[in-house]
Amino acid sequence: MSRTQIRLELLRPPDAAMLERLLGAHSIYGLLRVAPEGAGSGLLVEFDATRLNEQEVVSLLRRLGVPVSLPRSSAVPSPA
Repeated sequence: MSRTQIRLELLRPPDAAMLERLLGAHSIYGLLRVAPEGAGSGLLVEFDATRLNEQEVVSLLRRLGVPVSLPRSSAVPSPA
């Protein structure tokens, strides 16, 4: 297992319903930890990189009803 952490941006502040949905994230295979970060503007997600990649993590959370995106610096590949 290769543990990886990423910070995702929340597209809106978390409410009670969103926090409830985040509690269900622990049951998704490959997601190890999901925790709110800062003043409700982000999530810190720890996942198994041998099972998932960053885009898959974003997709899984969106399917749970959690509006997230990769930070702009992660979403665009850096020039070589």
